[in-house]
Amino acid sequence: MTLLVCGVDEAGRGPLAGAVYAAAVILDPNRPILGLADSKQLTEKKRDALAIEIKQYALAWAIASSSVEEIDELNILQASLLAMKRAVELMHAQYKVAPDLVQVDGNKCPQITFACEAIVKGDSKVKAISAASILAKTARDAELYQLDMLYPMYGFAQHKGYPTPAHMTSLKQHGVSPVHRRSYAPVRMLLEPHS
Repeated sequence: MTLLVCGVDEAGRGPLAGAVYAAAVILDPNRPILGLADSKQLTEKKRDALAIEIKQYALAWAIASSSVEEIDELNILQASLLAMKRAVELMHAQYKVAPDLVQVDGNKCPQITFACEAIVKGDSKVKAISAASILAKTARDAELYQLDMLYPMYGFAQHKGYPTPAHMTSLKQHGVSPVHRRSYAPVRMLLEPHS
């Protein structure tokens, strides 16, 4: 009997803006998807194409997030773990599939009712985690394109919220938006009154 393994990964821990996303994926052993890799190793075009295949061929999948407010309240690690927990629970609720084992990229497991193991660099070692990393990254990128339309002055479509020189310049020029993470040092420093 084949173990039902659910891969879980997050996207968006480093950026200064937007939610952090997580995905949970159980791949179908009878419908292999070629080209799965850590989402950071793939081009955006390749990620988008693979995301469509994953949603089509996986036995079960779900995407969830933790908001900017939750990131600021809990810290980014706890918010990432919360997004992972939500993704696994949503997948289980939608598909009524209980994984035998949940494998998470990183060194910490979310608090879930299923057996769970954390695998450092799992997104490059476990296909189901690679698939989860692709879904999480494409979902987060889609949100950043939407935020770019709402707040065009920050250039979110280009840097996806990462602290690039262009992003830092626009932050200093336009101030902090409602979608920036106030607990992150570069944002917090702009909010603190200078003596």
